[in-house]
Amino acid sequence: MAAVWRISLFAGLAERFGSRSVTAEWPEARLTAGQIKDRLMELYPKHADIISIAFLAQNQSYAHDDAEVGREDELALLPPVSGGSGEQAGTGTAIGPELFTVVEHPIDVNGILDKVYHPDHGAAIAFVGATREWTAGKRTVTLEYEAYVPMAVSSMKQIGDEISAKWPGTLTAIEHRIGTVGIGEISVVIAVSSAHRAEAYEASRYAIERLKQTVPIWKKEVYEDGTEWKGHQLGPWNPLQETP
Repeated sequence: MAAVWRISLFAGLAERFGSRSVTAEWPEARLTAGQIKDRLMELYPKHADIISIAFLAQNQSYAHDDAEVGREDELALLPPVSGGSGEQAGTGTAIGPELFTVVEHPIDVNGILDKVYHPDHGAAIAFVGATREWTAGKRTVTLEYEAYVPMAVSSMKQIGDEISAKWPGTLTAIEHRIGTVGIGEISVVIAVSSAHRAEAYEASRYAIERLKQTVPIWKKEVYEDGTEWKGHQLGPWNPLQETP
């Protein structure tokens, strides 16, 4: 007897489907992530192009195409991420662990830096991503950010763990804004502190590249003459690929 599988959708995928989720009746209790994508492409051939480059998330973690998932799992199909760039979203309160947060209010750069100051650290830097007005000759009116919030917070924490392993003693804090972000407004801040400036610079660069690769946050460019969801900007998207 067929059972119902439910898969959440985000950003450009949700817009394409006109829905925040899709359901399908399949008899199996477990399938591989790749099999689910193949079946969705058969069910929705006009969306096969974006489904083919999307990744399935299982319980808020990216799943390899050969990973087995169950219909009772929390499943989401994630389009390529755009990069930079507690309580429920919309309250204006930070979501998730203190060092890694997603918010709907303007970001205080000094407040994020305060989280990583340490008496033994001689260097503290902040990468600040903001909305620019012109991109490739097109005028941006505003940006609209969307996130799979619990997985985004978890992914940012994973970046912090990776940095701690690569540069022991380094402290990292990341805050990303969602919702509407106007021209000149800040969308993301990555603060890093370390005993020496070289490690701080290296860790900061690593963090922004990993954020672009793995954190499920998407942005829609709102132009004077239309809109466009921005996908991964580093070539073919593979969030499971390790960064040197």
